[in-house]
Parts: sequence; structure tokens; C-alpha cells
Amino acid sequence: MASERVESRILVLAVKGRDSEVIDQLLRRAGHETVICESSAALAHEGRRGAAIAVVTEESLLDVDRTVLDGWLGEQPPWSDFPFVLLATKRAGRRPQEALNFLERLGNVVVLERPVHSETLASAVNSAKRGRKRQYEARRRLEELQTAEGRLTSLNGTLEARIAERTEELSSANNQLMQEIAVRERAQAALAQSQKMEAVGQLTGGIAHDFNNLLTVIFGNLELIQRRTEDEKTGRLADYARQAAERAAKLTHQLLAFSRTQNLTLTPVDLNALVTGMHDLLGRTIGPMVRIDMALDSADPWALADANQLELAILNLSINARDAMTEGGVLTIATGRQTARGDDLTPGDYAVISVSDTGSGIPPHLLARVFDPFFTTKPIGKGTGLGLSQVYGIAQQSGGTARLTSVEGGGVTVDLWLPATEPAGAAAEAAFLPEADAHGPRERILVVDDDEAVRHFMVDCLQTLGYRVEQAADGEAGLQLLTPAAPDLLIVDYAMPGMTGVDVVQRARATAPDMPIIMATGYADMAAVDRVLPSRNVLRKPFRLSELAVAVREALTATA
Repeated sequence: MASERVESRILVLAVKGRDSEVIDQLLRRAGHETVICESSAALAHEGRRGAAIAVVTEESLLDVDRTVLDGWLGEQPPWSDFPFVLLATKRAGRRPQEALNFLERLGNVVVLERPVHSETLASAVNSAKRGRKRQYEARRRLEELQTAEGRLTSLNGTLEARIAERTEELSSANNQLMQEIAVRERAQAALAQSQKMEAVGQLTGGIAHDFNNLLTVIFGNLELIQRRTEDEKTGRLADYARQAAERAAKLTHQLLAFSRTQNLTLTPVDLNALVTGMHDLLGRTIGPMVRIDMALDSADPWALADANQLELAILNLSINARDAMTEGGVLTIATGRQTARGDDLTPGDYAVISVSDTGSGIPPHLLARVFDPFFTTKPIGKGTGLGLSQVYGIAQQSGGTARLTSVEGGGVTVDLWLPATEPAGAAAEAAFLPEADAHGPRERILVVDDDEAVRHFMVDCLQTLGYRVEQAADGEAGLQLLTPAAPDLLIVDYAMPGMTGVDVVQRARATAPDMPIIMATGYADMAAVDRVLPSRNVLRKPFRLSELAVAVREALTATA
């Protein structure tokens, strides 16, 4: 147990100011055991004793003698790839070559540019600790294998000396053991790659959240300009900017789809419009070596699906197709309608998206395994084996299936069968009315958001609507404003330092159980929010002025 405790420690090296104390306090509040190191040599000493990860600031390792640290990193056993979380100094332009060489020597490092959100740091630390835990598990398994191999060698020699006729049997057992070791090594490499993708997903979600905050302010102010200007040219320029912001919002939406873990939200989806809208993203992702062809059904097929997850599935399949066409080729995305009459699908009409490539294809004996988790035809380190299984899971959760056909040397086609549905009627955009009824006994609103620009934007909009508005920059300050009299409505952000929006909601309900609450968030994983608020009380960033006005009015009306 003592060894496990030592190996779960987090080493902190931050020589500037109170950085080490701040990092130490943050990690200890999250339940981690930490050790503050005074130098790189001390970090190497503690690392030899055992640790999970190291959180270091960039300036602590530049322009210092790192001989002892480099020696420790170089002498790591084969199973060990010690993880670092590096808090980098924000720079203008490229890093110096010395800094790049230094990062390469560190090896397994996640770089977070300061200033960094506490949630982002905590997420990176937790992800790195899980990876280190798997390394220790790999060490234990390797030791067991070495012990087993030692015993087997001894027994083999004894048996060969005593019973010659059993040589063939022991050789067969030894070959089987070698095959099992190879399988374990492949599974271990796939798990390590999966852990990296998990970390990328978490960081992607945090970045997309911050962009949604920026886009909320951009959207709102552009709309205000359009509504208040009488100059035709100014209005036209604002509309161009708004269209660009909408494209940016779509990109961040796709980033969130990559990182999200929540259940599918099935709605009618226009497959032709979805595929067409992905053309630019696919072009940038696939690169110039592959030509993208669209074969869209003129009947405009609609499917019951989660648009975000469906985009992720198509992107996944397109990347697989690109990897199969090493010398270039043609990627074809087609839509259509088919009728299922049994087999693995409920009989009925289905909308189908087909993704085809002109690559090398898949050997027939592997076709039955392509949707298995962690199975991949790519070299070790080039894929996790999770892409096709994720695509299959998305199709299954949507009420359909995924089917793969291939001719070795003639390419691969993956068909996503999704339940067909009728086109959704266009939703009328709610009007933004400055004269909306905001007067009466329910007119005081409290806005809690750590992003100053977003907070001021919401306050200005609500005041324009006629509400009396109070504001707070964090959860603690917002909770203090609930007394002596609670506001008529609380609007709170989800991702805030120190206290999340969910924490604020839970504590606010203890003070004012009947107060309506709206969660305004651009975050992807909404499982925690769903436990405390119904989906109708969640306002997703970036939002329009009309959406804010309607959400506020509905929340107040529902409790009136």
C-alpha cells in the first residue's frame, strides 16, 4: 500500500513566485497527494522513488542544469513513459529551438498554455494519472510474464532432459505464449492510443467551450448592430460577419461532437444538407491528395438521427478512407433511400449514407471483425481500433445499422442505415421585441458568468428587454446576492473556476427552492447539468438575442 501511495503522488516544479503553492493547493483540493520540488534534480530524485505525473512550469526547466533530470528520463525501463503536464508561457510566434528540443526530450508531455482554466488543468492531470496507472499495470503484467517465462524455461529444460517425447508439446505451448504476448502488446498499444484520444477529446471540449463564449458575444453584438443601424452598407457588412460567425459556430459544434459523451438526441436530419455542409471540413481534413465526390439523392432523404454524432461518424469514415488511399484516390459520399425486409433491421424505410473509397480494401477473412472494438488493420500507433466500432454504435443507437463491403484491392464502402422520417417543418425564429412584457412582480434577474464579455452582453440584452439585472463574476459572489431576497430568475454559466454552474444551482435551491434557473453553457458533456435541470432550462452558447428573450420569458412564465 505504501508503494501504491508513493506511485500515485503528483510532483510539482514551479520556481517562480507562488506558482508552486497555487498549483499544490489546487491539486490537493481535488484529492491528489503532491510533492513540491525545488529543482529539476529534486524532481528526478522523487521520480526515481515513484510518482504518477509531474506538473511543471516551462520557466522552471529552461536555462537550468537538467543533467540529472535527463539522466533519469533516459534510464526509464521499457514499460515507463513518465507523463508531464507542462504549463507553458504564452508566446508570440514559434518557440525557440531550445524549447522545442527540450519538449522532445521530455517525451510524454501535455502542453497547456497559460493562463489555463482550473478545469482544464484538472482534466489533463486526471488523464495523465490514468495513463501512468496503466503503465504500472503494464509493469506488473510484464513482471508476471517474465516470472512465467523463467519458470517455463526451467521446466522446459528439465522436461527435455527427462522426457524427450514431450519436446513438441512444450514447443507448441511456448509458441502459444509468444502469440499471447504479441496480442497483449497490441492491446496495450491500442489502450495507450485510446488514452491519448481521450485527452485530446477533453482538451477539444474545453477549447470549443471558450470559443462558444466568444461567439456568443460576436453573434449578439452583430445582431444588435443590424437591428439598430439604418445604414444599408453597415447592415450588409454586419450580415457578412454574422455568416462567418455562423460557420465558426458550426466548426465548434463539430469539435464538441468529437468530445461529447452524452446520449444521442434523435431529430429529423436532412442528409443532403448535412453532407453538403461538411464539404469544407472534409476538404481541410482529408487533404489535396484525395478528391471528394458527392452523389446526393434528388429526393432529399431525411433520417432520424443525432446530427452532431452523424457528422462525427462521416468524418471518422472519411479519415479511414483517406488512410487507405496512401497514393491518393477518390472519396465518394452518397445519400439515398432503401427498404429493409428483415435480417439485422426492422422492416421499413431507411435513409442511407454511403462512404466509399478507392483504396486497398480489406481481406475477406477480416471483414467479420471490422466493427470489433480495438480491432484495426492499421499499424500499431496509427489507429485505436475504435473508429468503426463507434460508427456502428451511433447507427445502432439511432435505430439503424452499419454495413461494410469490400473487395481486396478495390476499395471499401460503408453504408449507414438510419430510420427514414418526414422533413421537419422550418421553425419560425422568435422575434426579439424590446417592448416585451418585462414589467411586473417578476422582473429581477441575476446573471452569473465568469466571462466578462459574455456577462456584459447578457446584462445589456436583458436591460434592453426591460428587466432589472444584477451580475456576478463567480458562483460565490452570485450566491451572496440571493439574500436577503432571491431574484425572480437566475441565469448561470456551467464552466466556471472554483464552483461550476451545477454547484451554484444546488446551493441556490437550498436558499430559494422555487426560483427558476437557466443554465447558459457552451460545454459538451451535459450529464451533470441534466441531473439538476430539465433540457428546456438549458440555453446553449452561442445563442441569439431572440433565443435569450424567449428562454427568459418561458422560464418566468412557467413559474408564474
